[in-house]
Amino acid sequence: MAHVANLREAVAGLVRDGDSVALEGFTHLIPTAAAHEIVRQGRRDLTLIRMTPDLIYDQMIGVGCARKLVFSWGGNPGVGSLHRFRDAVENGWPQPLEIEEHSHAGMANRYVAGASGLPFAVLRGYVGTDLPKVTPTIAPIECPFTGEELMAVPALRPDVAIIHAQQADGRGNVAVWGISGIQKEAVLSARRAIVTVEEVVEELAPHPFQIVLPAVAIDAIAVEPHGAHPSYADGYYDRDNAFYEAWDAIARDRGMFRSWMDEHVLGTENFGEYLRSVRAEGMVSK
Repeated sequence: MAHVANLREAVAGLVRDGDSVALEGFTHLIPTAAAHEIVRQGRRDLTLIRMTPDLIYDQMIGVGCARKLVFSWGGNPGVGSLHRFRDAVENGWPQPLEIEEHSHAGMANRYVAGASGLPFAVLRGYVGTDLPKVTPTIAPIECPFTGEELMAVPALRPDVAIIHAQQADGRGNVAVWGISGIQKEAVLSARRAIVTVEEVVEELAPHPFQIVLPAVAIDAIAVEPHGAHPSYADGYYDRDNAFYEAWDAIARDRGMFRSWMDEHVLGTENFGEYLRSVRAEGMVSK
């Protein structure tokens, strides 16, 4: 049952070295504050899972949190490559990174299978492609009814799923609206779940396309205003496009990256202090 905690306590109690951790958010509600707290606490040997790894996974990989990445697309959206991710794959810096690549459909179906308590999912999308040759978690399977060749992918059951949402109520239920990606399925597939929210309200008001995650599916809720920055939170703040552009230059150089992380993430106590730090440097547009 969900309880309201501070983020430091939630990460300390629920994220462990060697865990598989899914921080999900599809262009929207990306859990930046939680990623930074994992970095501050020095977690290591993580298997990071995410459909679209972007800046937060670039940072986590660059500081040495990750042993493996399970994903379907990686990049700095609208800008270019993730340079710390590329450096780890191509040069083993700061340590080698194992990768397991899927399509968006493959990842989504794997989460759905995990959330449904099934051992695997079946889809047509990989038939005739080369991805099964390089990804051992894709295997051919014959339909028992038609004989058609399909592809099976194992369920995803992360040790921890972490998402950002707009609101929670006093009972621990969480409301997500706008582009919801695969957050619901990630939470329901995971063994433990942390949700950061913009605010706690007395009652959840209805919104178009709203998803309500029940308190029983969540272990901890932490209030982190602007906790998705530089991504956006529908109804609260816009995407900070300038930050994504600025990150490209920071991440290209190992020394610049380390200095930036030391000053703004490792050198701050929490996400609020981090935001004040990057605002003082002129990196936050609002």
